[in-house]
Amino acid sequence: MKPVPFILDNHLHLQPKGRGVEAIKEFSKAGGTHAILSHMPYEEVCIKSSEDFRRSYQITLDMMDLCNKQTEVKMFCTVGPYPVLLIDLAKEHGLEKAKQMMVDGMDQAGELVRERRAIAIGEVGRPHFPVEADIMEASNDILLHGMRLCKEIGCAIVIHAESATPESMEDLGRLADKAGLPRDKVVKHYCAPLVLPEESRGLMPSVLASRSALQEALSKGDRFLLETDYMDDPSRPGAVLGITTVPKRVKGALLSGNPFEDALWKVGKDNPEKTYGIKIE
Repeated sequence: MKPVPFILDNHLHLQPKGRGVEAIKEFSKAGGTHAILSHMPYEEVCIKSSEDFRRSYQITLDMMDLCNKQTEVKMFCTVGPYPVLLIDLAKEHGLEKAKQMMVDGMDQAGELVRERRAIAIGEVGRPHFPVEADIMEASNDILLHGMRLCKEIGCAIVIHAESATPESMEDLGRLADKAGLPRDKVVKHYCAPLVLPEESRGLMPSVLASRSALQEALSKGDRFLLETDYMDDPSRPGAVLGITTVPKRVKGALLSGNPFEDALWKVGKDNPEKTYGIKIE
C-alpha cells in the first residue's frame, strides 16, 4: 500500500463550548493532516446587527489560529452568514432589513478572504427545509450577491442548501452562471456522491464521508472532496460524523485492494488546491 500523505477534512466545525483543539489533535492522531474549519453561528454571539457578524467570524479565526499553533494539522477556514439566520432576523427586523444585514455579513466575509485570513465564503446559501416563498427568494438574492463577490475576489463559495440532486446542483450552477462565477468554484457542502459530470453539473461536491458514500464516489471518479460536518457539540458527540472519520475512511479505501492511491491524492491535495487556491503541503 502506497500511503497518501495528505488527508483533508473539507468541512468541519469547532465551538467554544466544544472540544476544540483536543478534537483536532485526535484528527491528527488518526492521520488527518489538513482541515477546513467552517464558520457557524455561536451561542456566544447572538446576531442582532450587521456588526455582530464581525465578532462571530473572529471566533472562527481565533479557533483556526489556536489549532495551527497547538497541533500539527494545517487549518484553513471559511466564513459567511449562515443562511438560516435570515428567518429569525426577518421576524425581528422585517425581511428587507434582515436581507441587508445578511448582505453586510457576506461583505464582511469577503473582506476576510481578501485579507487572506479565510480561503472562501461559506457556508452560505439557503435554508435546507421548506420556507415561505419570500424567504427563499431573499435567500437566493443574498446567495447571488455572495457569488458575485466571490467572482470579484477570485475565491470559492461553500454552499449550504437542500439535499443535493443533479437538479438542485444545476439550479445552483445557473445562479453561479448569472454571477459570472465559474461553477468549479461552487462547493456543495453535505453532498451525496454526485461525482459524474451529469450529476455534479460542474460544481465541486463535498461528499459526506460515510463508508458507502466514499465507495460510490470512488467508483465514479476522483473529482470530489471529503467532509465530516463534525459539529463539536457536547450534547451530540460525533455528530454529524466523528472527527476521525475522514482519515479512517481514506486508510480503509487504501487497504481495500483497489488502486485508489491516485484518486485519493487528488481528493486530499489536487482538488482542494484547485478549488480554493491554497497549497496543501
